[in-house]
Amino acid sequence: MTDRADTAQDNGLGVFERYLSVWIALAIVLGITLGVVAPGLVEAVAAAQVAQINLVVAVLIWAMIYPMMIGVDLSTIPAVAKQPKGLVITLVVNWLIKPFTMALLAVLFFDHVFAPWIAPEDAAQYIAGLILLGAAPCTAMVFVWSQLTRGDETYTLVQVSVNDLIMVVAFAPIVAVLLGVTDITVPWQTLVTATVLYVVLPLVAGLVTRRMLGSKTAIEAFTARVKPWSIIGLIATVVILFGLQGSIILANPFVIALIAVPILIQSYGIFALAYGAAYVMRVPHRVAAPCAMIGTSNFFELAVAVAISLFGLNSGAALATVVGVLVEVPVMLSLVAFANRTRARFPGHSAEREGAR
Repeated sequence: MTDRADTAQDNGLGVFERYLSVWIALAIVLGITLGVVAPGLVEAVAAAQVAQINLVVAVLIWAMIYPMMIGVDLSTIPAVAKQPKGLVITLVVNWLIKPFTMALLAVLFFDHVFAPWIAPEDAAQYIAGLILLGAAPCTAMVFVWSQLTRGDETYTLVQVSVNDLIMVVAFAPIVAVLLGVTDITVPWQTLVTATVLYVVLPLVAGLVTRRMLGSKTAIEAFTARVKPWSIIGLIATVVILFGLQGSIILANPFVIALIAVPILIQSYGIFALAYGAAYVMRVPHRVAAPCAMIGTSNFFELAVAVAISLFGLNSGAALATVVGVLVEVPVMLSLVAFANRTRARFPGHSAEREGAR
C-alpha cells in the first residue's frame, strides 16, 4: 500500500520539477556558450541597470516570485494554533539556526579549508552568496516536497505564509548582520531596496490578486496559467548568470565543486535537525516532513536577486547562489525518499494509511 501510494505521489511531480536539475544544467551550458560566442549580448543585459538593480533580471525575478506569492493565504494562519509544534520547529530552525550555520560553514570552508585554492577577495564573494542562500527559507518548491511526502497542504501553506511574513522584516537585518560580521561591506540602501522589490511588493501583488480572483477555483486556475512564467524566469536568469560567469567557470570549474560542499553539508544538517526534532516532539509525519523541507530548501530566487543587486551580475556572490540552484533539487529528492521510508516511525502513520485506502 505504501509503495503504491508513493508511486501515485511521484506521478504528481511535474515534468519541470522532476527534471529541474536537467533544465538547470542545460541553461548553464547555454549560458556559458553564449558568454563565449556572444559576449556583447550578455554585457548589454548586464548594463541595463538602475540604482544597482538590473532591469532585465528584475523582470525575470518577478516572473519567478509572483506566482508563488499568490499562494499565500493569510486566512489560514489562525489554524496553526491547533498544532503549533511543526510551526515552532520551522521558525526556530529557519530564523535562529539556519542563517548562522550557513554563515559559519561558509567562513569555515572559504576562509580556512579552501583558503589555499581561493583568493581572499573571491572567498568573500562566495561567503556573501552562501549567507544570502542561508537567510532565505523556501517559499514555492516546498509545496512540491510536501506533496511528495504526503504533507498536510493547509499546514504547509500556513508554514510558508508565516515564513514569508517574517522574511519581510527579518531577511534584510539578518543578512546585514552576517555580512557585517564577515567584514563584507553592507550596502544598506540596496539591500532594503532589493527586499522591498523582491519580497514586499510581490507579496502585496499576490494578496491583491487573490482578493480580486475571489474563489479558490479561480485562484488555482490563475496560478496554473502564470506558473510557466516562473519556469521561464528561472531558466532565463540562470542563462544570463552563467553567460556572465562562463569565463570564470571554464577557467576554474573546481570552484563550482568547492561552493557545493558547504551547501550540501548545510542542507543535510538542517534537515536532520528539523526532522529529528519533529520526531522527538512526536509531530505527525504529514506536518513533520514539510516542516523539515522548508528549512532545508532555499528561496534561491530571492538569494539570486539580492546577490545580483548587492554585488553585480558577474560577481562571485551571484555564482554561489546559482550553484545553490544546481545542488538543491537532487538533494531534496534524496530527502523526500528518506522521509517516505521513515514515515512509519512517526505517530499517526496507521491512521494516515487507513485514510489513504
